[in-house]
Amino acid sequence: MTSIFERAMGADFQRLHPMLQRRFGVGLDSGEGCIGRGVMREIRRGPWWTVPFLEIGRLRSILVPTVGTDVPFTIECFPYLDPFGRETVTFVREYEVGRTPSRFDATMILDHGRIIDYLGTHQHLAVDLELRADDDGGLELRSGAQRFHEGPVSFAFPMLASGRALLRERWDESTSRFEIDLEVTNDRFGFLFGYRGSFECEWMPATDAADRLKPVRHERRT
Repeated sequence: MTSIFERAMGADFQRLHPMLQRRFGVGLDSGEGCIGRGVMREIRRGPWWTVPFLEIGRLRSILVPTVGTDVPFTIECFPYLDPFGRETVTFVREYEVGRTPSRFDATMILDHGRIIDYLGTHQHLAVDLELRADDDGGLELRSGAQRFHEGPVSFAFPMLASGRALLRERWDESTSRFEIDLEVTNDRFGFLFGYRGSFECEWMPATDAADRLKPVRHERRT
């Protein structure tokens, strides 16, 4: 058995830098999780009219409406088995900006060979992710189709009302740190949100995630 990310990427996983292979090798099979600690050199957002969009996302820990430079942050990645028997990996980010830290929750599963990223505290949004290794051994992640699930309501979320994410992560040999760069754009309105920074990782044995990292509710639908 391998991590959900290696299974999704197949042979392309071996093209990642060994440190990225370890970072995205966290899972129940490896029995390992990790905590990244670092600094976002920049957290930015689009024009003023994007703020209401970001504030709505903040309510469910999906987006971060605040901006800043040299912002301390953590990202906690731990595997666990969800109530439906699916291996799940947390990607919970917390930013120390302003009086109240901002949090961005994501939990990921493997479904029919693809990574599904559930966003927010209630897994309202299920997002298809495409992962590939770039020519330098970095990871490139693109978001695709999105579905909204709440109670009996379930529908494909229109991309004109949502954002597309492009995340790049690489290992910097000169600093021995992970470098990360994210941009979220809208098909009509352009740039919405982004950040860039670097972090170090601490690995530890793990076959479960702390309750504070898990969503308030789990969604069966993908």
